[in-house]
Amino acid sequence: MPGVVKALTYRVNPFDLRLFTAVLEHGTITAAAQAAHLSLAAASARLKALEDAVGVRLLERAKAGASPTDAGRALARHAHRVLAELESLHLEMAAFGRGLRGTVRVLGNTAAVTEALPPLLGAFLIRHPDVDLQLQDLPSDAVLEGLRRGSADLGIVADYVDTGGLHTSPWISDQLVALLPRRGGMRIPHGGRTRAMAFGDLLTHDFIGLGADSGLSRFLHRQASLGGRVPHHRVRVSSLDAVARIVADGVGVAVVPLSAARRWREAAVRIVPLADAWSRRRLLLCTTQPQPVSSGCQALVEFLLQAPPSEWGDVNGRHTGVVRRGVAP
Repeated sequence: MPGVVKALTYRVNPFDLRLFTAVLEHGTITAAAQAAHLSLAAASARLKALEDAVGVRLLERAKAGASPTDAGRALARHAHRVLAELESLHLEMAAFGRGLRGTVRVLGNTAAVTEALPPLLGAFLIRHPDVDLQLQDLPSDAVLEGLRRGSADLGIVADYVDTGGLHTSPWISDQLVALLPRRGGMRIPHGGRTRAMAFGDLLTHDFIGLGADSGLSRFLHRQASLGGRVPHHRVRVSSLDAVARIVADGVGVAVVPLSAARRWREAAVRIVPLADAWSRRRLLLCTTQPQPVSSGCQALVEFLLQAPPSEWGDVNGRHTGVVRRGVAP
């Protein structure tokens, strides 16, 4: 019937895909047969059966060797992808066979991924040698989106986002601060070393920041756009320490997590609180269920709730570390 696509009635054997790609790699069926530990007759028969199954010639055979047809080149593109996915599947299943619980995928905002987590992960990984971690830095709203669509096991977000439908545990308090150079005569509105200043006042100065796709950069861009402003970045770099170093040189200003700023408090920078309410927030551990399905994820959540970062406090040095499960700060 016109317009109706027939369902495929054949199945392709992964071994035949490997044999076919070996022909393309070695240039001859003879060499591919040797690589696959087959006789030439057996390899030729399998390749002919593969062509019969898909209903089209895949190889042009000649005395000098074999080359792919247009259909063969199309099959090769798919074959490489399918074989890579199968290899990944075999490796992951083998890991489970050895007792490995698997990989815990963690999405978090910049403060979590670049500041709060790194001092803790070594101890966790040593304690849990059968768990691997994947980390990605995203804005808090994108973290929740990824968590809800199943692309992460654990999300770490600031508490200004809507976590409805998710299980959350308060973790630590987080503060964003202004980082200003001591040199260059930059004036702090209202004066004072630690007097709070508005984020909008910073926007009159050049900015130093992380990459535009980082969670912190996207969050700050959104806050600036609410006031019809766009920060002017002199440069974007890959780490918060690089940001602080360039600010110390007198190039511009930055907004960074307090924990990063404090590493540079003895350098040529000034740390000034932000007056904006969004600069103080609590980080939440988020999962889709009260008890994570993955035992590795559950182990990570329990570990984080018991292990505060060693250098986490407010701009005046008061500790604002771990919040125990179910206990208000």
